[in-house]
Amino acid sequence: QRKNPFSSQAGLASKAPHVPRGDGTYGRPPEGSRTEQRGKDAHSHVGKEVEELCLVIRRTGEVGEDGHVSVTFGQLFETYVTISNKVVGILLRARKHGLVGFEGEMLWQGKDDDVVITLL
Repeated sequence: QRKNPFSSQAGLASKAPHVPRGDGTYGRPPEGSRTEQRGKDAHSHVGKEVEELCLVIRRTGEVGEDGHVSVTFGQLFETYVTISNKVVGILLRARKHGLVGFEGEMLWQGKDDDVVITLL
């Protein structure tokens, strides 16, 4: 729609500027746009959920010999599911940021209830 041949306005017929792949703004919304703000808000919200998950692990888990707090996935799921239904996604995000550790790529309710999640 940017290149509308029926448009009499010159600004609408122009193409969006091309951003090369190596550029720091490649794949990012324009600065100051509503899209950028929505992304920042979502990032902040997920960060708060990760913090809350870590607090739940600290409260429900037990301190091991290494000094780290650990809890099983089944116990965490039962506790955290009343707070948020996105427990697995938040766990994956927390692991990505190096806050928790557990074995395997994905955790499944029932099947992985005995997997130990460690707060790092």
